[in-house]
Amino acid sequence: MNKKFRTLTALAGVAALAIGLMTGTPSRAEDLPGKGVTIKFASSDSLGANYVQDQILIAGLEKLGYDIKHSTMNMSAILQAISQGDLDMTGDINWPQAQPAIEKIQNEAVLINDGTIIGGGINGYLIDKKTAEAHNITNFEQLKDPKIAALFDTDGDGKANLNNCDPAWKCGDVVDFQVKEFGLSDTVRSVRAKYEPLVAEVFARVDRGEPALLYTWSPSWIVYRLRPGQEVVWLPIPYDALPEGVSKPETHEVKDVEGCAGGQNPCRMAVGPWNWRTLANKEFAEKNKAAVAFIEKAKWPLTTWSNWEGELGKGAKTNAEMKRIADEWIAANQAEFDSWVKAGLEAK
Repeated sequence: MNKKFRTLTALAGVAALAIGLMTGTPSRAEDLPGKGVTIKFASSDSLGANYVQDQILIAGLEKLGYDIKHSTMNMSAILQAISQGDLDMTGDINWPQAQPAIEKIQNEAVLINDGTIIGGGINGYLIDKKTAEAHNITNFEQLKDPKIAALFDTDGDGKANLNNCDPAWKCGDVVDFQVKEFGLSDTVRSVRAKYEPLVAEVFARVDRGEPALLYTWSPSWIVYRLRPGQEVVWLPIPYDALPEGVSKPETHEVKDVEGCAGGQNPCRMAVGPWNWRTLANKEFAEKNKAAVAFIEKAKWPLTTWSNWEGELGKGAKTNAEMKRIADEWIAANQAEFDSWVKAGLEAK
């Protein structure tokens, strides 16, 4: 080895050490906190922008040295597996919807962040803006009027067809309860079936300029396609009301909801603000401070989530497509992503 080569090699080593000190990144892979640890990470079987979130979380955990075993399953199975230690973590806890179920396993599992949507999301009833303005519809309770309800009749029985959630989803139970609670059973029929085809039907009706009524949430690919304040408006409920078994917030009123019918502010939504939270097996979380510290930092504004949902609305459905969207976000926000990873590296 000649003298010049030895000098360059030494300088390179000094530079690598300096970079490691500045960024907090270990200079060797074997120094990473997750080295030798496999995380069993699960996503729920309900497609949404949370799939993109999960791919970013996985990318960060891999940067910390963890090996990731990723699976997809229904939420009931996820919660049972995490409580038993068969899974380590999921980023797909819809809160507070899942609160009653989480409380049952609180001795075995722990929530490790406050929510990955900055400011939280919203759920409620949408109707097409054209019909809302033509008939001055500004509240869900107005569907008690048979003439108003008949505007949304799609099967000829005289009742409004309210496209609701999948039969297995708790949001559908909320809708069914509120239809009864607000005295709408004689004029509104809750339609519970596979959600995506129901949404496609609503898209088609709005595109044709026909009345449409739907329960949905934001951020979602639905409101990226049907924009509140433009094609549709949110229809507030008359007062706060939720069935037993669903966590009750302090209030359903949410400030500054874009596209609330009649320009109402605050807008009384079907449920209060919600968020995606991360749940981990308690023993795993105690032993893996780096993973916990990283995930506690990870969160995105509502606009970012809406853009991700827009990608889903354009047809992105596979894990490969979710990873592409995630990688694009990381590349465009590298410094922020690196700061989250650094928090994990520095965790004690």
